[in-house]
Amino acid sequence: MNSAEDQIRVRAARLRVHCLRSTSEAGSGHPTSCLSAADLVAALFFHVMRYHPESPGHPDNDRFVLSKGHAAPLLYAAWAEAGAFDPEKLLTLRRFDSELEGHPTPRFPGAIAATGSLGQGLSIGVGLALAAKRDGRPFRVYVLLGDGETAEGSVWEAVALGAYYGLDNLVAIVDVNGFGQSQRTMYGFDVDSYCARLRSFGWEAVGIDGHDPAQILGAFDLARRADRPFAIVAETRKGKGVSFLEDKEGWHGKALKKGEELERALRELEPEARREVPPVSPRRPEPWSPPPPSGDRPIPPPEYRTDDSVATREAYGSALVKLGAVRPEIVVLDADTKNSTFSERFLAAYPDRFFEEFIAEQNMVGTAVGLAACGKVPFLSTFACFLTRAFDHLRMAAISRANLKCAGSHCGVSIGEDGPSQMGLEDLAMMRALPGSTVFYPCDAVSTEKLVVLAASLPGISYLRLTRPKTPILYSASEEFSAGGSKVLRSGDGRDSLAVVTAGITVFEALRAFEILRDRGLSVRVIDAYSVKPIDAATLVRSGKECGGKILTVEDHYPEGGLGEAVLEAVGREGIRVHKLAVREIPRSGKPAELLHAYGIDHQAIVAAAERLARES
Repeated sequence: MNSAEDQIRVRAARLRVHCLRSTSEAGSGHPTSCLSAADLVAALFFHVMRYHPESPGHPDNDRFVLSKGHAAPLLYAAWAEAGAFDPEKLLTLRRFDSELEGHPTPRFPGAIAATGSLGQGLSIGVGLALAAKRDGRPFRVYVLLGDGETAEGSVWEAVALGAYYGLDNLVAIVDVNGFGQSQRTMYGFDVDSYCARLRSFGWEAVGIDGHDPAQILGAFDLARRADRPFAIVAETRKGKGVSFLEDKEGWHGKALKKGEELERALRELEPEARREVPPVSPRRPEPWSPPPPSGDRPIPPPEYRTDDSVATREAYGSALVKLGAVRPEIVVLDADTKNSTFSERFLAAYPDRFFEEFIAEQNMVGTAVGLAACGKVPFLSTFACFLTRAFDHLRMAAISRANLKCAGSHCGVSIGEDGPSQMGLEDLAMMRALPGSTVFYPCDAVSTEKLVVLAASLPGISYLRLTRPKTPILYSASEEFSAGGSKVLRSGDGRDSLAVVTAGITVFEALRAFEILRDRGLSVRVIDAYSVKPIDAATLVRSGKECGGKILTVEDHYPEGGLGEAVLEAVGREGIRVHKLAVREIPRSGKPAELLHAYGIDHQAIVAAAERLARES
């Protein structure tokens, strides 16, 4: 058998058999979603992609992203057929001790990122393609999407950005099987409509029969020669190859029962699957050598005068420039806020490492995941409130163990007149909830610069909460900061009746309150908990015990999930009472000082709370 088309038919039949067997063994899964795309994947893995079949994670491989992550058994089957592992391992699908999870995660080396929350794979592909362009690397990026997930807006954010950057190394394959989970998809089998939409964004697109190997190979050949992003829109049938499954309702997410039901399906597939084909011999990728490391060069320290007043968002921009000079893997992404977050300073210094994502926060996060998968250290920034719309992408980035550095500016009521739609008041809760995340909330320019540099060296997702107003310089350039650290800023030499724990903008309100309370004969301890996660539990417990068993937290954030709850989690079992000052209602526009006062988190509110708590003791 020498025909490439015949080989694809046989390989596709084998992939279908693997998917049916593995899902039936698991007793769950999405076999019909795998069967529709089997011909496309067989062509891609055995005739198109350049990769090392024995090494799914090899950095020179062409990249394959399975955006329709519920078809994970098809991904695993392709790598098994390619020789990455024994196909018998496919029968461990969805077991607790197997990396072949129900939806792909990077526990499996052939999964670049976690997928399965639909609508995210193309954004990841954009990031991968941008990294290849940036570094002059020859690999190409292929993303398999389901037709149902194209209803997600993030898909079209990625389509738009791919065209904007002219990513001719990016290929989207849309599996148009006409079914979603519960009903027919929005456009059914209207392949021309999908193609028209993609072309309107600046992509090349071709519609094909997704079960015709000749058409599939022809489309991939066109993609190789395209001078812009390319989309293959393939009409398929869900459950293809099995007569009682093909294009039938009610089979989404259902495995065939072991026994007669499974055997009946296999009888239809195995005659084709058992035909002999030549051994797998995909084209090997072009080798690529990364540039030599830059070596350990010191990052210049902060250079602020003690009488300066600088917004932490501005210090963030300055720190990025310093990092960029010594860390060539640093890249910066923006969502059209670079003149507010001051990331425009990095753009001016290193334009080839700055990626404007425009007002598309979901795609910004997904693109950053792709860049991180290529060894970049992406810093992405926008207003904190706008990161909330990208939370699912952040959640999936955490599952991907992606190395992202996020900065959210314009936090809390302290931004002033812009009003509640612009006030990040939920972001600490959101970012704390991400597994393995680190959350920093600096109060001045020095601590911001130090924490930006620290975040760049930490694994996983780090978040920097930045404020809009200018704040005084509190720390010296020699001050050191750590994940899980804090600073005791004021204390009454062992006579403190209360520990005031705060971070960011309200640190300065606490320091004003300290002076007022001291003049009134009441001593409190003021702690800058700049590391909200991990939090400095040891210092908090010690201070709480030394301060009469009482802690007062103050934060420009809603009470749920913020600093107060982080402190309570750290000290609650030690018998220390935690009292919280936070923004407890939806705020309104006003002057920053006016709003801090109105919502009970300014120095006057701290003084009143401290005096009340002193009377209670």
